[in-house]
Amino acid sequence: MYTLLKYFLFKQQPENAHHLTFRLIKNVSKLPFFGSITRSFYAVTSEKLNRNVFGLNFINPVGLAAGLDKDAIAFEELANFGFGFIEIGTVTPLPQQGNDQPRLFRLTKDDALINRMGFNNQGVAAAADRLKHRKNKNLIIGGNIGKNKITSNEEAVNDYIICFNTLYDYVDYFVVNVSSPNTPNLRDLQEKEPLTKLLSTLQNLNNYKPKVKPILLKIAPDLTNTQLDDIIEIVETTQIAGVIATNTTISRENLSYNQQELESIGMGGLSGKPLTVRSTEVIRYLKTKSNNAFPVIGVGGIHSAQDALDKINAGADLIQLYTGFVYEGPKLIKEINNAIVGKS
Repeated sequence: MYTLLKYFLFKQQPENAHHLTFRLIKNVSKLPFFGSITRSFYAVTSEKLNRNVFGLNFINPVGLAAGLDKDAIAFEELANFGFGFIEIGTVTPLPQQGNDQPRLFRLTKDDALINRMGFNNQGVAAAADRLKHRKNKNLIIGGNIGKNKITSNEEAVNDYIICFNTLYDYVDYFVVNVSSPNTPNLRDLQEKEPLTKLLSTLQNLNNYKPKVKPILLKIAPDLTNTQLDDIIEIVETTQIAGVIATNTTISRENLSYNQQELESIGMGGLSGKPLTVRSTEVIRYLKTKSNNAFPVIGVGGIHSAQDALDKINAGADLIQLYTGFVYEGPKLIKEINNAIVGKS
């Protein structure tokens, strides 16, 4: 079924296809029993899939990465496809339109996407309001937070504080996004001093809340080993819960497109199959070098059950899908969970 739907969707401009898909999911989910039928087809139920990571109980380790449901519009409907958790965002304090369109591109020969969305979202308050009214209270939700484009790096901590406070009552864990390549100078916040200050501030705020909620850091795949060593030290210093590895890459190596074709697309973060190996390398490095000191969520180029198992074998405690979900459809979630059960 998804093969036919994908054929139609891939005839549309990528961003138009995204909005069309969301409207379709929202509308068909209103049909009687659609949710239960979808879950019965895609969801895999087994105690072998249960995970307890940073104090949260996950029904399975396969989640949806941030970026697909930025504004928490269809998180409950998407969960019906068998995800163990959903991450919304990236959200910012103020609504923003993001970068000029077109800003999302398919590289179909490489099963990849390039995006330069620029944290387009309706603002953190809108997402919080939708999460406030969710029906499935057992669904684990992550909140991916960022800064507005107009906010300087010197003032960025204030944006993250606003997002943290606004979402605190409605999400189960937080993800600090300083690794998107599509907001000017954002990746400068990955440097050791500003990152330590940002995470320490959020963790101190967290410690004064009624319940401490896990804070994770999402990192770029383009970091050097020296920078990854810094990340390990920062996690230890700030006592955050873990790391998500990895975000999109600015690399354009080993693609099936020539330089002229890539230049016509322009800047942006690359996701999908070209990222498979590198993201797994980063997971393995973090886990090995830190002596398994903290949890890692693996994301980047998971297009098959074997890709997922490779990341788990490299040390990933949980995994997330984005581009693989776009290209392979919801059957990928079922295939991964069945493979994990089979390996257990």
